[in-house]
Amino acid sequence: MKKRYILIILIFLAMVLVSFFFIVRGIFIFYAEYDTLEKTLAIIFLLVECFFLLHAVGYLGDIFVLACQNKEENPPPPLESYPAVAILVPARHEPREVLEMTLMSLGNLDYPHKNIYLLDDSSDEKFKREADELAQSLKLKLFRREPRHGAKAGIVNDCLKDLQEKYIAIFDADQNPLSSFLSHLIPYLEADPALAFIQTPQFYSNIKNTRLTYAAQIQQAVFYEYICEGKGTSNSMICCGTNVIFRKEALVAIGGLDESTVTEDFATSFKLHHQGWRSIYYNHVYTFGMGPENIAAYLRQQYRWALGNVAVLRMIIKEFFKNPLALRPWQWFEYFITGSYYLISWAYVILIMTPFIYIFFNVPSFFMNPRLYFLSYVPYLALVLFIFCTCMTRRHYSFKQLIYGYLLFFVTIPIYMRASVLALLGVKGSFQVTTKGKEGRVPYYSLGYQLALWGIHLVALTWGINRLVYERTGAVICNVLWVGYHFFMFSSVFFFNEENYFDMEKCKRILEKIRIKYKIIIDPSCPMNLEAVDPAECWVISLQDKVQKGARILCQLTHSPLESVVFEGQVVHVRKSWFQGHQAAIYVTQMATADKMRMEECFCHD
Repeated sequence: MKKRYILIILIFLAMVLVSFFFIVRGIFIFYAEYDTLEKTLAIIFLLVECFFLLHAVGYLGDIFVLACQNKEENPPPPLESYPAVAILVPARHEPREVLEMTLMSLGNLDYPHKNIYLLDDSSDEKFKREADELAQSLKLKLFRREPRHGAKAGIVNDCLKDLQEKYIAIFDADQNPLSSFLSHLIPYLEADPALAFIQTPQFYSNIKNTRLTYAAQIQQAVFYEYICEGKGTSNSMICCGTNVIFRKEALVAIGGLDESTVTEDFATSFKLHHQGWRSIYYNHVYTFGMGPENIAAYLRQQYRWALGNVAVLRMIIKEFFKNPLALRPWQWFEYFITGSYYLISWAYVILIMTPFIYIFFNVPSFFMNPRLYFLSYVPYLALVLFIFCTCMTRRHYSFKQLIYGYLLFFVTIPIYMRASVLALLGVKGSFQVTTKGKEGRVPYYSLGYQLALWGIHLVALTWGINRLVYERTGAVICNVLWVGYHFFMFSSVFFFNEENYFDMEKCKRILEKIRIKYKIIIDPSCPMNLEAVDPAECWVISLQDKVQKGARILCQLTHSPLESVVFEGQVVHVRKSWFQGHQAAIYVTQMATADKMRMEECFCHD
């Protein structure tokens, strides 16, 4: 109880410090004796800071509301009967082992009146065949449709037309719920006829696989902890696309899931609230899924989310001017905050231009004495960060996790910028499934925007240090510190991309004079975590033809007419060599002990 009051006081103090900083900023801009260009830039930067302030107020407001309310839960009465639930799993070109695990976990739900539907939207015959086999072996219902439209939302809507169940539970193909998921949540829907859906958090179960997944999970946690809880208290919790249970009547009333955007969950939530339906957030982890494990998959996921959310923002603004009384003021605020979040990328880039402009052109934009700037800005920043870190550590998240999540944000800035511009221009985009598993390090030419920002900061930092040597003024020191800070943050692109690099130089190498015969015995299926294989446990062999990573391969190596070894292995990595064809790193899975000793002694380099 005492800690709760302390938190309320700290949030109130943070609001006071924020107000003090912006009052000081405004006074200095108004009275500063500078030319029109300089004052124009200063006003632009102040407006950008106000945008950040708006989001900070939204976050602190959610924490404040939660700190003030009674945390005791009042569970609904137990069920007297069990209404039918349709469990939908939309899937398109999903790995069989991932999909099978999800379907098996759904089959283990302890709810008695459930029907599981696999909504297969695959166009590849291989994935269609696997879906048929899974549906037959697990005794569940398979749904397909022609023609395709609306991606995930489209196939759910097509299936919805023939469903008779009262409730619709939706899971992504990689989400594995606990057995009590339905039995614990359906009573909430039964107790409130106006409740359209109940949303639960997502939690990545593969956070130890890569540092990128580790960082992506903390970004998820920041959203699913205080932000979603705060939205739930004001009846503005949005659907997150998976781990959610809908009332079928509510979905039918608005025409099904929204198909006009790639974030159908966000748009559908807005339509439901606009029509007077309610939603709640149940902050207990009942489902475990898979997060992106490489930078390419992560950026595709973030691009889709940014494109869809900003597109829905256009819808929100339009509806606000048409019917401002359709939602309560705090609901409008929550939807504006959620829809405009990805515009933070543009705001951030504009802010980091401030030290650039001063370092290169000596044009000020803050018009504040450096000492007064630190006295008004640092306390506000420090207190907001303290509140954020304290709240997250109370939920058992470490400081290391918070740092990882913040570093990963800088990798996404160019992606958010591009997606938000396209969304504002009306570009819809296409729904892309987040890739499961790792793909290794991506080429740096595909990260050109991130590297451009990093390079610009490097040039600015070099020039700023040069100015610092000769000038040593407070203004120069302040701007160089900001450039150095952002340079370090944008360097995180290397931190997250290099992790998945497979170093073939650490592998054992077969002598060039060894004759090699090989045969692919199983096409690539990646049944093991190839990227977790230690390069020191692999052999590099030169092959004439390219083989696919993940393929099972049978090799015969001949040193002399009387010396040969045979082994079975799996291709871990492949690269093109100008003089030696294709070099493949192969992890040996089956090999006789005698052959292994002979291979170590006679077939490889020292």
